[in-house]
Amino acid sequence: MDPAYLQRFLSDSARTQTRNEIRELLKLISRADIISLAGGLPSPDAFPIDELKRIIPDTLERYGTSALQYGATEGDVGLRQELLKLMAAQEGGRFREIGIDNILITSASQQALDLCSRVFISTHDAVVCGLPSYLGALGAFTACGAKLSGVLLDDSGMRTDLLEQRLVDLRRRGVRPKMLYVVPDFQNPAGVSLSLERRRELLQIAHEFDLLVIEDSPYRDLRYVGRNPPSLFDLDRDGRVISMFTFSKILFPGLRLGWVVADEEVISRLAVAKQPVDLCTSGLSQVVAREYLKTGGLGSQIARIRKLYSVKREVMLRALDDAMKPEWGVRWTRPEGGLFLWMVLPSWMKSRELFARALEAKIAFVNGDSFHCDGTGDNTLRLNFSFPEPDELRTAAARLAGVIGDMVAEHGESRAAEAPSSEPSPAVLVSGDHSLEQLGWNLALHEVQE
Repeated sequence: MDPAYLQRFLSDSARTQTRNEIRELLKLISRADIISLAGGLPSPDAFPIDELKRIIPDTLERYGTSALQYGATEGDVGLRQELLKLMAAQEGGRFREIGIDNILITSASQQALDLCSRVFISTHDAVVCGLPSYLGALGAFTACGAKLSGVLLDDSGMRTDLLEQRLVDLRRRGVRPKMLYVVPDFQNPAGVSLSLERRRELLQIAHEFDLLVIEDSPYRDLRYVGRNPPSLFDLDRDGRVISMFTFSKILFPGLRLGWVVADEEVISRLAVAKQPVDLCTSGLSQVVAREYLKTGGLGSQIARIRKLYSVKREVMLRALDDAMKPEWGVRWTRPEGGLFLWMVLPSWMKSRELFARALEAKIAFVNGDSFHCDGTGDNTLRLNFSFPEPDELRTAAARLAGVIGDMVAEHGESRAAEAPSSEPSPAVLVSGDHSLEQLGWNLALHEVQE
């Protein structure tokens, strides 16, 4: 069918949708000779193959057709009960007080983002998010017609002082955002975590400006250094935090299972929105997850993943430290967990030009502007360290440094060594003891223009 002809029939939502750049990028870099630092893929070495070989046949033997039947929209009762036990043990606090009606099982956390968008966002509603933010969340919000307003991050996560300024400014213009979206632990894409002080400040601001808070927590269990602060849900006293979790990073993404924890009325609304979407989440996946949790093996599984990714993180950081010359003006985050680190190039160097050259050197990453709701961030990029092998990480860092070094040489050493631009930059930066302020970044707020 002629695309121009089809355009006549598209909904308002479909007209605004664009292809997910990461999905398209993965198609482009699927060649075996390219080292990909692009996707947020778990390592296949992290998958519990032996355990699943035992659990899946046993599940079919014990539960037979009931595991293959339709189920409740809210999710398998047994699985939700196991999740209550898990969160009470791992998180404590408010997670010991919630009940089964506070949990909704979803088709991974991406469906949770979609459902929250459907339930809470009307066309032209304002949603506040980080600069940068997870691409899948931005897509879910904009598909429902949201206007996105971005607040910059620094070493300690979203700048709550700038968040408050942004909300005051929006209120003056008669705009009252409904939601604030945040990935507080090892944020995708930046790798930074929201400090305890800022978690409290963020909730206070959300209370003052009457915002729902979407707490997206796919990486919380993947900490390699230090200890996790309390979750936003645990600190919340207003019932305004909606927390999202997934098995994709701690078991395997093919399970396609996640869960939402929230006030009972919120869960009820999300369940109603879920019914016309898929009726219910995969029954077989839920029973497999339930039986796996009953074995008590998730703790050792997470410990194994942490050990695996901790080594890869250290390899990646050391390789970049060794390969990148300080005078090039390249900086990167040093995440304490998660799957990603964030790189900031000199202001004159554009990541899309770097990407084209990097592909020739047989390495790939994700351009940072894709994660910015205002289209900025053209001198930033995201690097994944969980999927490649350690030797591949070392090779990729050396190749990337070679390409960057060539671009610096072409640009001219004197200009490459100058201070970062005073123009507004969306860059996140954590490198050693340097803060954004010390390096002269102008932390201006950005917003999508109509």
